[in-house]
Amino acid sequence: MKVINLLPSAIRSRVYVGIGLIWRAMTLGVRILVRDEQGRILLVRHTYVAGWHMPGGGVERGETSQQAACKELLEECGIEADAPPALFHLYRNPSTSRYDHVALFVCSKWHQAHPKTPDHEIAEIGFFDYEDLPEGTTVQTRNRLAEILRNQQVSDVW
Repeated sequence: MKVINLLPSAIRSRVYVGIGLIWRAMTLGVRILVRDEQGRILLVRHTYVAGWHMPGGGVERGETSQQAACKELLEECGIEADAPPALFHLYRNPSTSRYDHVALFVCSKWHQAHPKTPDHEIAEIGFFDYEDLPEGTTVQTRNRLAEILRNQQVSDVW
């Protein structure tokens, strides 16, 4: 630390910020609830993680969580939001890391921008009735759907 103190203050400040990011880097992901005109729920099955999930992914440097939600929806499902998705809740996700968070959005106005076929990331996509979710729908997905669709008490933990 004595060496750091010899650096000019502008550089020293950057070094301290960098050390803080290494020790306490927070990650942020998004998930998006989309329902079709019959009220069915859009779920995806990824190639790299087990289970069915609401579409989503990580927030990249320089983008907002809302921008990330729209981007992931288009990339994973070929769906474009016609209105900004509404933030439902921000969750802590300790199953990934103690610094991970997930922002859950609800997209109520959308259209199919282009058909989406399975690829290296997405194995399957489908709309499902709440009462008939596919086998393998994750507990976290089921819990979030119950919070939104069945007025279950909202948890702060994903």
